[in-house]
Amino acid sequence: MTGIFDTHAHYADSAFDADREQVLNELPDKGVKLVMLAASGLDDSAENMRLAQKYDYIYAAAGVHPESIDETPADYLDRLREMTASGPKIKAVGEIGLDYHYEGYDRDAQIRFFREQLELAAELDMPVIVHSRDATEDTVDILREYRPRGVVHCFSGSAETAREILKLGMYIGFTGVLTFRNAKKALKALEAVPADRLLMETDCPYMAPEPFRGKRSDSSMIAYTAAKAAEIKGMPTQELIDITCKNGMKMYGIE
Repeated sequence: MTGIFDTHAHYADSAFDADREQVLNELPDKGVKLVMLAASGLDDSAENMRLAQKYDYIYAAAGVHPESIDETPADYLDRLREMTASGPKIKAVGEIGLDYHYEGYDRDAQIRFFREQLELAAELDMPVIVHSRDATEDTVDILREYRPRGVVHCFSGSAETAREILKLGMYIGFTGVLTFRNAKKALKALEAVPADRLLMETDCPYMAPEPFRGKRSDSSMIAYTAAKAAEIKGMPTQELIDITCKNGMKMYGIE
């Protein structure tokens, strides 16, 4: 496969510390055309910027993930604003959103950070990368309020939720979960998403597709996820890869 756009990756993650340069140098030879780096916090955002400046095919986002808010300074919005203004390779605010999966996280604080970063994205006229886990109702309600451009990534909701996201004009991203044996819910949601609103992603180093499940993921593995998505959509895998690459370039404003 060629022309792969991994619309959500984490190459700043420590899982790549031992061989990051080798992996990133090899990806273009494995069919990867573009990569968007999503951030988990301010340090991640800064490292994303460095990698985007070093590699022509890599672009970056800056943002604070809901699991990182406790370690985020009060001036974080000013720092994100400064980062996003640093050059043309910074294309989005994210990943941002809500995660109610674990006990002990302050939901009110998560909602405040989510709202503040949606407002920042609107100010900067940038798309957002939205994370939502076990928080569907609040996520959709807030997205209806702000109506941002962007994507709900690593989609794990129902087909009904997918339709609500699509009504807002947003894109929906799917990972290697599509290839898992217990992926019935994800596949039903995929059926509800038209090809022109679909994005492919790895969320690497996580979510490796079969037959690599449980191993470290990288952007070349999208070929396996795309093959499953293409089967559901009734089209050749390369056609789906081409469509989703075009979608990602359009959403992120990459020419």
